[in-house]
Amino acid sequence: MKWFLIFWAGPIVFLAGWYWLSYYDMSFGIFMLTRQAHDLTFQVYANILGIPAETIPPLVARAIVVDSLVVFAILLFRRRGKIIAWWRARQASRSSGAVLPSKDSLSRAP
Repeated sequence: MKWFLIFWAGPIVFLAGWYWLSYYDMSFGIFMLTRQAHDLTFQVYANILGIPAETIPPLVARAIVVDSLVVFAILLFRRRGKIIAWWRARQASRSSGAVLPSKDSLSRAP
């Protein structure tokens, strides 16, 4: 599962880093981080897709959100047994009258 998350987050971090650095033209002497390369990249994608270049970043952001929701749904599905056990224990403690410690009572020193 750890590798699944690494292979999911890695490309997202790489893409976001490139987008941010090239958008603000923080090139550090590397052509791919210049604003010129940024505009050229989106222009090439726009020509391939036949849509305006300024519509591509919001589409990519929406795709990342949807993919992230799918990843978290998979994680929740894999851990559903632990989540159900936690929920049942919580409901059982509420129905038995057991008082769960509050945030304030945990922070006070005796």
